[in-house]
Amino acid sequence: KNVILDELESNHSISFKDHISVLCFLGDNIEQKKGGFFNLNQKIYKEFYGYRPFQIIAVYPKEYQNDAINLKSKLGAFTDMSKWKFISMDTNEIRLLHKNLQINDSLDTSLYSKKAYLLDKELNLRGRNNDKDYDNGIMFGYNIESVAELNNKMEDDIKVLLYEYRAAFKNKNKASRKN
Repeated sequence: KNVILDELESNHSISFKDHISVLCFLGDNIEQKKGGFFNLNQKIYKEFYGYRPFQIIAVYPKEYQNDAINLKSKLGAFTDMSKWKFISMDTNEIRLLHKNLQINDSLDTSLYSKKAYLLDKELNLRGRNNDKDYDNGIMFGYNIESVAELNNKMEDDIKVLLYEYRAAFKNKNKASRKN
């Protein structure tokens, strides 16, 4: 169980449990890095926001709230923002949250990551273990600065998750009807 995710949920009235969550780190230079978040919005959010369990959690340093509000406003000019959750945290909380993902990536000095991370309904980090673009085949996190990676990898992986949940739900219903 991830204590920092539990704390994040209780302090910010959000829930990771029973949601497919995309977690991203805005950093303190949001205006300069906004291109990746526009990519994420166009290629992933708009594709999946109609699914009940889907959400994007965007974490940023508390002192940059105005920048986060500005980004949300720009994205919201042409998007229903109901499933984008912008969460302010202090610097140490952001570092701890990222560290608890237990991945080899690191945040830059501004607390930004060009990677967005996929968490399933049980709060497990999802990714790939046979990705041809990585030396060891292991891929956790999707480069939001790459439209191709969002289109070809993240979108497919979210579809796989949704399929898994749909199939599990159907099997559960079949089993309950037989009883």
